[in-house]
Amino acid sequence: MFSHDRIWAAIDALAQRHSLSVSGLAKRAGLDPTTFNKSKRYAADGRARWPSTESLAKIMEATGASLDEFMTLVHGKAFNAAGAAMRSIPLLGFAQAGAGGFFDDGGFPVGQGWDVVEFPIGPDDAVYALEVSGDSMLPLYRDGDTIIVAPGAAIRRGDRVVVRTKDGEVMAKILSRQTPRTIELQSMNPEHTNRTFDAAHIDWIARILWASQ
Repeated sequence: MFSHDRIWAAIDALAQRHSLSVSGLAKRAGLDPTTFNKSKRYAADGRARWPSTESLAKIMEATGASLDEFMTLVHGKAFNAAGAAMRSIPLLGFAQAGAGGFFDDGGFPVGQGWDVVEFPIGPDDAVYALEVSGDSMLPLYRDGDTIIVAPGAAIRRGDRVVVRTKDGEVMAKILSRQTPRTIELQSMNPEHTNRTFDAAHIDWIARILWASQ
C-alpha cells in the first residue's frame, strides 16, 4: 500500500542512488537542507508528516528521476523501467465525478464510461485518477493536472482530500477539522472561500495521494 513509510524510504533511496545524504538531496533541489531530516517525518505528538508534492517534484527534477521511477522506489524496487508494476486505473473528470452512478458508497468508481491511465501501483492498492479542471485548486493543482485518489486511505487533519456532497458537488480541499457532526474544509486557492458541511451532507471523502503535474 502507498504509505508514509514507503514515501520516506523512496526519498532515502533516491538520495543514496545519487551518493547524497537527504540533506544534500534537499539542497540540490533548492529546498531547506532539513526538509527531509528524520526529525521532520513525525510531529512531536507522533502524527505522521508527509512530504509535499512540491518538494517531491523538485527532487525528481533535480535528479532527473521520472514519476514512474520514483514510484518503483516507493514500492521497494530498484530503478528498472521493465520492473515497474504499471496498472490501468480509472480516470474521470470532475464533471463526471459529480454525476450520479459513477461511484459506490465508499467513493470508488463503478460501472463503465471512464477513461483509464497507466500508473505504477501495487496490486492491492485501490486508487483512481481525477483530472483537474478550472482554477479553484491553484496554486497546488492546475487545470489539466491529474490527481491520484485513495478512497480507503486514512484521513487526518491537514490532508488534501476530494469531497463529494449529497448534491453531487465535487471539490478538492484541505481537511481542516472533522467531527461526527461537521467537516471543515480549507480552500487551496485563497480566492475561494473555505467550506463547512454537516457530516450527513457528505457523500464521501477521499485522500489525495499524488499529483502528476
